[in-house]
Amino acid sequence: MKFLVDAQLPKRFANWLNEAGHDALHTLELPRKNRTTDQEVIARAKRDGRIVVSKDADFVQTFLVTGDPSLLLISTGNISNAELEKVLRANLAGIEAAFVSSRFVEITGNALVVHE
Repeated sequence: MKFLVDAQLPKRFANWLNEAGHDALHTLELPRKNRTTDQEVIARAKRDGRIVVSKDADFVQTFLVTGDPSLLLISTGNISNAELEKVLRANLAGIEAAFVSSRFVEITGNALVVHE
């Protein structure tokens, strides 16, 4: 799977996805780095066939209105990077399976929610 990790998440998040065999970019790797606008993130995700990974509710609103981009929403609240990594690794197989049939998946502190 191909992912584009938004600015509010650590670059390590993209690294974890890459280590798991996925193709992940962080906004820091884009020309405007973390100044990349949401619209630019969406355009890049659509162009490259990437799933946006974000904590930003604005992406949810855009998804609900337009159906784009595919979205992995991180709704864990403020947790340490170590805790975030544990949550990602514990849910990665479920995330992969969920994106087979859905375009909007959410990770909470204790659940994986697949939105229809």
